[in-house]
Amino acid sequence: MIGIIGGSGVYEITHKADSCVNKTVKTDYGEVEVSILDIFSKKVAFIPRHASGHSIPPHKINFRANIDALKSVGVTKIIATNSVGSMNEEMPPGSFVIPNDFLDFSQNRAKTFFEDKVVHIDVTEPYCPALRDTLAGCGDVILGGTYVCTEGPRFETPAEIKMFKMLGGDLVGMTGLPEVTLAREREMCYNSICIVSNYASGISEQELTIDEVFEMVAKKEVELLELIYNFIKNVDDSID
Repeated sequence: MIGIIGGSGVYEITHKADSCVNKTVKTDYGEVEVSILDIFSKKVAFIPRHASGHSIPPHKINFRANIDALKSVGVTKIIATNSVGSMNEEMPPGSFVIPNDFLDFSQNRAKTFFEDKVVHIDVTEPYCPALRDTLAGCGDVILGGTYVCTEGPRFETPAEIKMFKMLGGDLVGMTGLPEVTLAREREMCYNSICIVSNYASGISEQELTIDEVFEMVAKKEVELLELIYNFIKNVDDSID
């Protein structure tokens, strides 16, 4: 089964499916509402990351429950969407970027399922290359980039962005971690479609607002959904 973890701009996917069944999945970390969709004769499990109405802020998302819920319904591969700011002028607002690495600056999140035993997972290649190759043929995307995850909910300062750039960061957001590493712990392939909504603080000439993010996502919604549909249609069922 394919898992979709959607931020802004992806909620409409449930209305375009051939069928949709909503279910409450109980996990050791809490209950999660999951929509089981039929799209192109494939089963797709969809979770809105911020819940209905975009009501959960990034630092309050129950990442472990979301990933565990997808695992329990049979998901083997996950595509997530993340709204990001760009620190790289070659990744302008409106771009779709498929990252290949990350820097984790989040602070107060439960980041592992392995609380009671010593397990060290390898993250030499944190994002699934097979899913990246599929996405490369599904639409106009930029392949590769380092995603920097901050705690939020505030935006970053110009000095922080300057530091992230010096460390090799290209994109900055608040929701990509620990999602990617939790999926690795649960042995599910994972990749992300990063929607660049604006240039980051100190690069943008304007004050950053959440309205700017929502406006760009709304502008790119049709294109984003088409990219996701093409992914569902073309992804190799053997990738797991």
